[in-house]
Amino acid sequence: MVDELAVRTVGQHGPHVMFLHGLFGQGRNFTTLAKRLAEGGRQVSMVDLPNHGHSPWSAGHSYPQMAEQVTALLANQPEPVVLVGHSMGGKVAMTVALSRPELVRALVVVDIAPVSYPPDRAGSPFAEYVQAMRSIDLSALHERSEADAVLAPVVPDAGVRAFLLQSLVRDPSADPPWRWRLNLPVLAEHLGELTRFPDPVPGAHYDGPVLWIAGASSGYVSPADRPAMNAWFPQTRLVRIKGAGHWVHSEQPGVFLDVLSHFLDELTAV
Repeated sequence: MVDELAVRTVGQHGPHVMFLHGLFGQGRNFTTLAKRLAEGGRQVSMVDLPNHGHSPWSAGHSYPQMAEQVTALLANQPEPVVLVGHSMGGKVAMTVALSRPELVRALVVVDIAPVSYPPDRAGSPFAEYVQAMRSIDLSALHERSEADAVLAPVVPDAGVRAFLLQSLVRDPSADPPWRWRLNLPVLAEHLGELTRFPDPVPGAHYDGPVLWIAGASSGYVSPADRPAMNAWFPQTRLVRIKGAGHWVHSEQPGVFLDVLSHFLDELTAV
């Protein structure tokens, strides 16, 4: 039996959309988008993946493990859902769709491809981020600004620092009072595994509608990835959003919402 993931849902009725966040994220990263979609008559769930947010920690962190836990969520839904996954969450979503396609009404993959990434591709700084977060002495920490100062030399973008520090929480009754909602030791151990894409079962494919949304300034989805995308997901449509890098939904939220809403409207019209 798998541990139950933390889920927050907005909207009571309508087609069900489920968001899966990327590495270091939380389901609440999609709150504004979820509320807007719910206002349009949809039920929207935001999942905390394992070792993140309010979900349980585990000794491992692999795509098959995460997909198993998401599949357990989907199996309890009355209808197939539209699964939206960013980065790590996108690979989880693809793994679920390939293994249990009957549970997925449609798939939206955000700025990641079904490929294994070499260390030098896309300039991923995630290993440095983990090291910087782990270097913070929580027992000596008094203010969040002190943690921000420790991260600044490694993470110069203030927005990215704020994104990482959302998982640093304070509980005055605890000792020490500061803690991470990220299982940093396990994430550090399995970062290499997260750069890969698990080999699907031979012959596996997902034939439902697939929307790929990529940041035009990101290096995570390239023309060289299209053969793999088309082989496993033959109904793929790719949209690149200008003025956005890897965190497309936060860098261009209005355009992202428009693109996603149009896709969801098309599904409803079918």
